[in-house]
Amino acid sequence: MPAKRPRPTAGAVLLTALPEEYDAVRAHLIDAEEFTHPRNGTRVELGRLADTSWTVAIAELGVGALTAASLTTQIVDWLDPEAVLFVGVAGGLKDDIEIGDVVVGTKVYAIHGGKQTPEGFQARPEVWQGSHRLVQAARSALRNMPEVRGHRKPIAVGDVVLADDRSAFTAHIRHHYNDACAIEMEGTGAAHAAHLNGQLDALVIRGISDHADADKHAADASGSQRLAAERAASVAAGVLRKHQPREPTDSEEDPQARYGGDHIDFRGGTFHGPVVGKQTGQQR
Repeated sequence: MPAKRPRPTAGAVLLTALPEEYDAVRAHLIDAEEFTHPRNGTRVELGRLADTSWTVAIAELGVGALTAASLTTQIVDWLDPEAVLFVGVAGGLKDDIEIGDVVVGTKVYAIHGGKQTPEGFQARPEVWQGSHRLVQAARSALRNMPEVRGHRKPIAVGDVVLADDRSAFTAHIRHHYNDACAIEMEGTGAAHAAHLNGQLDALVIRGISDHADADKHAADASGSQRLAAERAASVAAGVLRKHQPREPTDSEEDPQARYGGDHIDFRGGTFHGPVVGKQTGQQR
């Protein structure tokens, strides 16, 4: 009978929605091995980020914030990472944001919340801040990436593919979320899952593949999604290279720090009858 593989763990998880996005982040992994979630069947590849001490898991979740929230929660519970990055493509919302640029989300907005009244729609925004540590790492990484035009700006997230820059919905975003520079569909789900965990650094990184206008189809057909995904993946790798894994605590390095003092460590033992223990050596 083959030996059971140990439970996988990852220092960082890079999540994507589309195949082009997954392939782009996969190109940065070495020694990758596939694992399957024991309950829901979600598959990840676990490998190393070259020239770093990071163990990185990548997954393709599909589109939508609800899916992203649910699967991010399950993956985080399974792999116990310290950082989660959602990496992929987005539509640009500003005239100075060009195809191929990368937007690092200083915050992400859930843009559908609000109240419809006789006086009009009243927005009730929800927002999640990007991890300060990771935003600072992105700031440093982008200085050394002259091939990438990077922006550290807010990102709007909604369950809609925006392909009309003159629509009422676009006007809604510009009115209520005027500082958002890009729009996509999953970032708030991953950010919310990380927020509820309480111990994760999380960041959304998006390459611009179109201008969220009537020319979106033509831009996609030109290969802009692949370019944007590759640029976003490069920035994500650069962020992790700047943001080193945390040093283990004393209790993680030395089990006796957790199971010491006047306690005897019986983990893994089987005993029949009374047990007598004696403490030796210097007490902590």
